[in-house]
Amino acid sequence: MSAQTGQKAVDGVDVETVWKALTSSPRSQLVDVRTRAEWTYVGIPDLAPAGKRPVLVEWQTFPDQAVDARFAERLTGELKALGVGLEDDLFFICRSGSRSLAAAKAMAAVGYRACHNVACGFEGPLDDGRHRGANAGWKAAGLPWQQS
Repeated sequence: MSAQTGQKAVDGVDVETVWKALTSSPRSQLVDVRTRAEWTYVGIPDLAPAGKRPVLVEWQTFPDQAVDARFAERLTGELKALGVGLEDDLFFICRSGSRSLAAAKAMAAVGYRACHNVACGFEGPLDDGRHRGANAGWKAAGLPWQQS
């Protein structure tokens, strides 16, 4: 699963692969592009066991869902502050993998060379009962997360 962005590809990776990379590579980073409301009410990945924290930068703003025109600039600033460079692995996550793919493509377009989309995202697809979080994704895999 890869999406071409000019000469750069963004691949899709499963949550277990993401967790392994985050715990074994000191400069790899998880970027959560959901909204502030989602971070607050649904929860966020807990990277404390990996000695990290997710970078939280909205791709779209709540409630209008407009794409933040300054997303790449804001995220670049956050990454530089953490010492993350253009060659380091960046894993983008949203609810189910759609917004994060767009965000990963945007960062690949500005020069980041190792952008990865977290397949199935934080909550995964809807189940038969139209609920998320049980079939696939970060939460369903039993990876650490926290809720405020």
